[in-house]
Amino acid sequence: MTLRISDHALVRFIERAGGHDVERLRSTIATSLGRAKRTADMVGQAEYEIRADGLIYCVKNNVVTTILFSGGD
Repeated sequence: MTLRISDHALVRFIERAGGHDVERLRSTIATSLGRAKRTADMVGQAEYEIRADGLIYCVKNNVVTTILFSGGD
C-alpha cells in the first residue's frame, strides 16, 4: 500500500519545509480575484467561477473552494 499525503500535510510541508508564506500567498490570490468578487456581489451571485491565467477558481459563499485547470484558456 502506498503512503498517502493529505492536503493538510502537503500545505504544512510547503509552509514549513519549503519556506513559503502560505498566508501571504492566500492574500495575494484573494487580492487578484477581488474585482471578480465585487462584480459577483453587485449581481448577487454567491456561487461562481473565475477564469484567469488557465485556471478556474470555484467560489461558494465568499470562499474559493477549489482551483482547477481550465484546459481551454
